Amino acid sequence: MDIELSPLQARVIGCLIEKEVSTPEHYPLSLNALTNACNQKSNREPVMSLGESEVQQAVDEMIKKHLVSEKSGFGSRVVKYQHRFFNSEFGGTRFNPQQMGVVCELLVRGPQTPGELRTRTARLCKFGDVSEVEQVLNELMGHEEGPFVARLPREPGRRDSRYAQLFCGEIEAAETTPAAAPTQTMTTSDRERIDQLEQTVAQLRQELDELKQQLGA
Repeated sequence: MDIELSPLQARVIGCLIEKEVSTPEHYPLSLNALTNACNQKSNREPVMSLGESEVQQAVDEMIKKHLVSEKSGFGSRVVKYQHRFFNSEFGGTRFNPQQMGVVCELLVRGPQTPGELRTRTARLCKFGDVSEVEQVLNELMGHEEGPFVARLPREPGRRDSRYAQLFCGEIEAAETTPAAAPTQTMTTSDRERIDQLEQTVAQLRQELDELKQQLGA
């Protein structure tokens, strides 16, 4: 992967991607709108307090890298900005809506679990369940031009691992190998537990039937 961003550049790109999808009627963004998006107190981690000059500097740097371009409407004096990150008219790597939604969310909100990503990408794309998110994360980890995301070591007290974007550089101790698909093989122990549960359910049903008879139901 040839792209490497600073944390501020990642925030700017993430906000441009987000607003393109969530509020297309206001996209591309003026410098003022982009600054407000970067400083948004919801759906951002960490919360920033940036000035327009800081955002402008980040934009200018990314224009030189061909990651952002200017676009002004006819008769408008206000310069507006659009991203050329992925899926742009300028070609390059193509992400589907789910992949783009996950990347965007990781750019603006940092490392997250698959469950958190499913909830927080709702305004950008749709996931049927957490397994679909995990599949997309695996695709981004195993992408031929990537990896674009990595799996972080599981934290104490957390059931699921968090995932982070790699556009700001590699992360120490993070894994970039896609998770193996879960095996469908049932062990003897699993079969015994299922048999026991089925017996318990059958017994409960029998007791319920007997109780109904006693009550005249």
